[in-house]
Amino acid sequence: MKKPPLSIWQIWNMSFGFMGIQFGFALQNANVSRIFETLGASIDEIPILWIAAPVTGLIVQPIIGYMSDKTWNRFGRRRPFFLVGAILASLALFVMPNSPVLWVAAGMLWIMDASINISMEPFRAFVGDMLPAEQRTVGFSMQSFFIGTGAVVASALPYIMTNWFGISNIAPEGVIPESVKYSFYIGGLAFFLAVLWTVVKTKEYSPEELDAFEKDDVQLQSEKLDSEKINSQKLLRNGFIWTIIGILLYAIFELFIYMDYGLLVFFLGIAIFGIIQIYSSYLNKANSSSGLLSVITDLYNMPRTMKQLAYVQFFSWFALFAMWIYTTPAVTNHIYGTTDTTSLLYNEGADWVGILMSVYNGVAALSAFLLVWMSKRIERKKVHSISLILGGLGLASFFIIKSPNMLLISEIGIGIAWASILSIPYAILTGSLPQKKLGVYMGIFNFFIVIPQITAAAILGFFVKYIFGGDAIYALLLGGLSMFTAAIIMLKVDDVE
Repeated sequence: MKKPPLSIWQIWNMSFGFMGIQFGFALQNANVSRIFETLGASIDEIPILWIAAPVTGLIVQPIIGYMSDKTWNRFGRRRPFFLVGAILASLALFVMPNSPVLWVAAGMLWIMDASINISMEPFRAFVGDMLPAEQRTVGFSMQSFFIGTGAVVASALPYIMTNWFGISNIAPEGVIPESVKYSFYIGGLAFFLAVLWTVVKTKEYSPEELDAFEKDDVQLQSEKLDSEKINSQKLLRNGFIWTIIGILLYAIFELFIYMDYGLLVFFLGIAIFGIIQIYSSYLNKANSSSGLLSVITDLYNMPRTMKQLAYVQFFSWFALFAMWIYTTPAVTNHIYGTTDTTSLLYNEGADWVGILMSVYNGVAALSAFLLVWMSKRIERKKVHSISLILGGLGLASFFIIKSPNMLLISEIGIGIAWASILSIPYAILTGSLPQKKLGVYMGIFNFFIVIPQITAAAILGFFVKYIFGGDAIYALLLGGLSMFTAAIIMLKVDDVE
């Protein structure tokens, strides 16, 4: 028995909450570097302050995915997580712009990102739960549409507050401008209401109904994956290797090269992953039913298509994180010619970054369904590869453009790439996964989104400070090269249902 196709309005309702989620992400991406700089962060400190976001996702998403796979109550399977995350994230959005000092802002970013992840992760698995295979590209593209639509408004909010409503975009040293504060308040309210709409308007399939849908194909694949037991000796060996590599890299950089908090977190993360594998080896020998062992087992048994997409995701998201961290300092310094966060010129540049973020998200919203049309005519992996090339050109062009208005053209390529990144890899991935493990595998897939972000946060500060001479524009150029690399790798992905 196959899942019945849903109407366009049913897909609209189940995706609408993503618009609220993107209000949170867009405000975060466009304004957090500005908040950090305002509260006294130097240019090379910004990446390590951002590292809270991907580390949170690395921890939270697989846990939430595993839990949502196992959940069923009167509120549903995924919807309880949508609602809890929305409440927490909305509260964090109200608090963030009122941070009195830098460490409070960094802590609030951590809390806000964890809350957003609680809402966001189950939304990806939601498409696999609710839609038949032939509608999944449409489902993820609808999510891309709402992501773009929400981000258009949210990214432009500080500019709108100042230029439409006359709310000041400058403030004394160490104080967040009122235009940013009001933007975050509006974003918190929008986040909660949009997610609430999806929770109220969408009915989930019961576990019994999901088991019945596509039973033969999915059951065979699920049983195959379940039968692939993990080898304890392999876990133990790999665990020791990862642990030793993390410790050695730390020692080499600490003693002979350079060490900062970003690299410390990066090397510590490598060692911790090794320790987790060693502990999982012990759990496996003891025949434990631990959720941690289940996640590690599924990580080792990833389908081939998922492994291939992991490399594409790494280079795509490294580029995106470089853009989110460094667009504000790159534009204000390289194009507006100032690093004084209290100056009118700096804040005009920072507001213009919000407009740029709004434009690429607007392009993403408009191009989301163009990608669906193209995917029906040529292979999806080729569509994604072309989109990534356009995104790489858009990022690299920041290096040669000197006019703020010309940057709007750069954002067109970035917007097309963003729409594709948010839809096509997930549509390809979902077809390769067993139904009953969609949540945990979507959480594991998030590893290959947050690991490149942690990598970017760890190394970009070093590159900007010691190799790029403090000029953030080179970080965007590096991001463009990373996106070109992802485009090449994408052509090798097996797109099979």
